[in-house]
Amino acid sequence: MEITLEKRIPTTRYRPDHQTGLTAQQVQEHRMHGWTNQPVDPPSKTTKEIIQENVFTYFNLIFLVLAVLLCLVGSFRDLTFLPVIVLNTLIGIIQETRAKKVLDNLTMLNAPHAMVIRDGKKSQINAEDLVIDDIVIFEAGNQVCADAEVCAGEVQVNESLLTGESDEITKRKGDQLMSGSFIVSGQCHARLDKVGADSYISRLTLEAKAMQNTEQSEMIRSLDKLVKWVGVAIIPIGIILFIQAFVFQGEGFRSSVTSMIAAVIGMIPEGLYLLASVALAVSSIRLAQKKVLLHDMKCIETLARVNVLCVDKTGTITENTMEVQDVIPTKEYEEGELRPLSELLGDFTAAQSSDNITMEAMKRYFKIASGKKAVAKTGFSSASKYSSVTFEEASYVLGAPEFVLKEQYENYEEAISAHASKGARVLVFGTAKEEPDGKPLKEAVTPLAYVLLANPIRQEAKETFTYFAEQGVEVKVISGDNPLTVSEVAKEAGIAGAERYVDASTLHKEEEMRAAVLNNAVFGRVTPNQKRKFVQILKEEGKTVAMTGDGVNDVLALKDADCSIAMASGSDAAAQASQLVLLESDFSCMPEVVLEGRRVVNNIQRSASLFLVKNIFSFLLSLVSFVFMFTYPLEPSQISLISMFTIGVPAFFLALEPNKNIIKGHFLTNVFLKALPAALTDVLAVGALVIFGRTFGVSSADISTAATMLLSIVGFMILYTISAPMNVLRGVILGGCIVGLLFCSIFLNDLFAITGMTTKCVMLFVVFAIATEPVLRYLTWLIGKLRFYYKRLRGQKEV
Repeated sequence: MEITLEKRIPTTRYRPDHQTGLTAQQVQEHRMHGWTNQPVDPPSKTTKEIIQENVFTYFNLIFLVLAVLLCLVGSFRDLTFLPVIVLNTLIGIIQETRAKKVLDNLTMLNAPHAMVIRDGKKSQINAEDLVIDDIVIFEAGNQVCADAEVCAGEVQVNESLLTGESDEITKRKGDQLMSGSFIVSGQCHARLDKVGADSYISRLTLEAKAMQNTEQSEMIRSLDKLVKWVGVAIIPIGIILFIQAFVFQGEGFRSSVTSMIAAVIGMIPEGLYLLASVALAVSSIRLAQKKVLLHDMKCIETLARVNVLCVDKTGTITENTMEVQDVIPTKEYEEGELRPLSELLGDFTAAQSSDNITMEAMKRYFKIASGKKAVAKTGFSSASKYSSVTFEEASYVLGAPEFVLKEQYENYEEAISAHASKGARVLVFGTAKEEPDGKPLKEAVTPLAYVLLANPIRQEAKETFTYFAEQGVEVKVISGDNPLTVSEVAKEAGIAGAERYVDASTLHKEEEMRAAVLNNAVFGRVTPNQKRKFVQILKEEGKTVAMTGDGVNDVLALKDADCSIAMASGSDAAAQASQLVLLESDFSCMPEVVLEGRRVVNNIQRSASLFLVKNIFSFLLSLVSFVFMFTYPLEPSQISLISMFTIGVPAFFLALEPNKNIIKGHFLTNVFLKALPAALTDVLAVGALVIFGRTFGVSSADISTAATMLLSIVGFMILYTISAPMNVLRGVILGGCIVGLLFCSIFLNDLFAITGMTTKCVMLFVVFAIATEPVLRYLTWLIGKLRFYYKRLRGQKEV
């Protein structure tokens, strides 16, 4: 339900203690007054909207006008197209409603949650159930769900989604947290100040929705283009055909209307858009059953076209957990003079929050602590790559070697590389000469020990990456860890080119970055901004880029990728920024998602060719009839008969068939070139039949029947061609459609205006029926050759 400012009534504002929060009574009061955190925009279309969108379409309006015209002239037999239109609309409504139900249930499971304090107790609730003045606990990985004021604690916040600046800002007591920003490190209690429609993110939501509506996949864009073009063309063509038949040919009003309507119905791809919508909706249900949530349906097609996959090491190649392997003292650590390393590290980890998997692993390993109180501390920051704790006697730092050792790194590089080459992540623990403040260190730390950590590699990783390599998808591993460590892990996971690695901290110029991204497979020490830049460079090179991520630092790159995939076990921010969420955080299901995309696009492409044959034929035959001054030879009921058995029924079954082929070429070009030979064959055969029939004095009723049978023959030939390679199911579909058409022609002949033919007409029909096969074959060959030479002329290799 949408909550707007008008529905709210003034309410009492509270400033509860950050440890007790609001009382149940205060929460109820705010809720009754309408001050909840309901989103300004419903997450998906309502059932009412689905019904309206399927019923009140431009083409349904055209069909209604045509039906009224047929009723006015008393040609009720020609209303046979109406049941198909009603059925199309009903199927669209039922499938979309089913998909909505499944996706809404999954979205509910994956909805952003918040840790709230009420009546002194902590509980996790849906973000939309929060009310104004609630005390919420925010920690690393959380997205701020409403504008809030920090009451206690300290956090590092990234407001890049709001401001475009990726700098991390420290927020302390009294500072404002903007909704839409996300917590990078630390923990705080904050009081919600503006919720629902008042919050900053509400305006962004409306903006994002407007942007999403313009972002469509190539297939949907192509279908839109086709539908708009046909929608504009049919009205003037219909008027011209009516005038030609009624005024110039001297036909009666009734026959002029029915012939015009037959031509117009033939030009409308009434089932094509529905077929695409239904196929995508069925796909979303199939993926939902595999625990994959789609935020955006267009990503099914985009993912099927992907040729570069950017993955993070943690959570994708490796498990999203970490274990401490060992602690190795450096030569600077003097055992007699300093406390034991286990105790120093125990005090350090005890002072830190468990806000990332590294610190969780450290806390599990270093359990002995002296109980010393920290004077100050900073959480881990992806910009400065370290965390710190200051005690009275010294400041201790734990971080990435290159960032904390600074110019001294070369002195320790050999030892660090030796550990990293075994696949371990190496962190340096040492003392700082300055008091760290979360910003990059000014001086190198004195290293006391190397802490070795590792993520276990996912069991199914090798199989998954082998599949992508076989499919021609280039995999690039982008990580914040040591490049040598990442390279070793990538080798173990079987990623092609894993030995080609780069330290991203050495890439400063645009040209260096571009060369590195295009020629290497593994990148270490990558900052969030660089991740985003890598994706942009790949897109500029014409690649279709998919990006997987689970952390806050992945959000910027996820937003820019053609297709973004998040792990549900990762941060809320990443899950909400992505088009596709793996609810069980299982990357091994990605091949199935890609295959689902290919099945949808290839099958819709195949089925769309069937629809386009009828549309191109009707358009060209209208032009031919206008030039040669003959009335359009078919009746609306005959067009309905042909459409049902050579297009509608087989297209629906073919669209839901398995199809694992790699997607090649542009959607509309592929569809048009497949349909053109059959459409031209239809025009030549029917056009010649009408002209010869008129010359030999064959009646228009006989010509209509012969034309219907000719179109059926060509329709089944093209159906056979696009069904190749033939299997049992496709054979049954083809055979069933032929039997269905013959049954309707023999037993329902009056309904579909099928009459007996004279001897002259039968002879003409047989001649043209025999001619259709070689004409179709040679036209297919000719168009194939023209396409080949056109591509060669443009210097393209054949796709």
